[in-house]
Amino acid sequence: MKIIKTLATVLAVGAMALTSATAVFAQDKGQIGIAMPTQSSLRWISDGNELKAALEAKGYTVDLQFAEDDIPNQLAQIENMVTKGVKALVVASIDGTTLSAVLQQAADAGIKVVAYDRLIRESGNVDYYTTFDNFQVGVLQANSLVKGLNERFPDGKPWNVELFGGSPDDNNAFFFYDGAMSVLQPMIDAGDIVVKSGQQGMETVGTLRWDGAVAQARMDNILSANYSDGSTVQGVLAPYDGLSRGIISSLRGVGYGSADLPWPVITGQDAEAPSVKAIIAGEQYSTVYKDTRELAKVTADLVDTVVSGAMPEGLDTTTYDNGVKVVPSILLTPHDVDLANYQALVVDSGYIKPEDLQ
Repeated sequence: MKIIKTLATVLAVGAMALTSATAVFAQDKGQIGIAMPTQSSLRWISDGNELKAALEAKGYTVDLQFAEDDIPNQLAQIENMVTKGVKALVVASIDGTTLSAVLQQAADAGIKVVAYDRLIRESGNVDYYTTFDNFQVGVLQANSLVKGLNERFPDGKPWNVELFGGSPDDNNAFFFYDGAMSVLQPMIDAGDIVVKSGQQGMETVGTLRWDGAVAQARMDNILSANYSDGSTVQGVLAPYDGLSRGIISSLRGVGYGSADLPWPVITGQDAEAPSVKAIIAGEQYSTVYKDTRELAKVTADLVDTVVSGAMPEGLDTTTYDNGVKVVPSILLTPHDVDLANYQALVVDSGYIKPEDLQ
């Protein structure tokens, strides 16, 4: 009798395990492909991990790939995801004009495509776009720049300001620049701001691949060609923290940050921990905080909605024309961060750990 009871117990436990395994299998809604541009930026590592976790929490398996800013590599990664039959693709593109062929393959396979933070251009097969209000990012940067100029150099008009743009192959870079120039161009026209190098326009000030070393080299050239006469830089419009740090290195190399040469007002974007540390140290004036945790959440919600066959609501259907179609979009709100509010916005919210700022 004891043997029979033991056997029954084993069978019951086995049946429970099988039921549990079946339940876990039933929760698997399929695979989602995530294509991120690079792991060289702290921001994209965070985006990839946050989005992967959010989708896994909804019952999906996730193929997360980083292309290390190599366009053929990203194309190959996306083609592989299409071949594997993912339910949807979330793509933060390196170059938003190079994906038309692979996205046609995705469309032919019935795979939904979400452009993540960077608009994919020249393709009718982009179903949705999730991002922040990128024009407003530029407005925030320019307003912060002007605020800082008034604080640090109240008697300095006209202020010497140099302009940096993002990567010309990233559609967002033009929105950032245009937003900033909507504030700064009237001040340039009025003579309150002087661009001593004369370098304006994205075709001139753009920084390919958002490369901080490229920004540092360009700042070196600007300083040697235009500021060897004893004049000083009071402000630098920088659209991304990685560029800001390169610019800071250039300025430090010629003596800025001393009593005789105070730091210019330097902007940024993404609230990366090294740049928040630079803000605390007085080297960088501000950055723009875009809560990528929220972007990951709304993107995961959007993917879940469209994969389940439902229609998402509350989309912006007017702002983002990719050259072929207006892409329905979700636009989140960015926030300006400086010494006065970094603690509340990025530390107390848990976006940056206090120990990362030590």
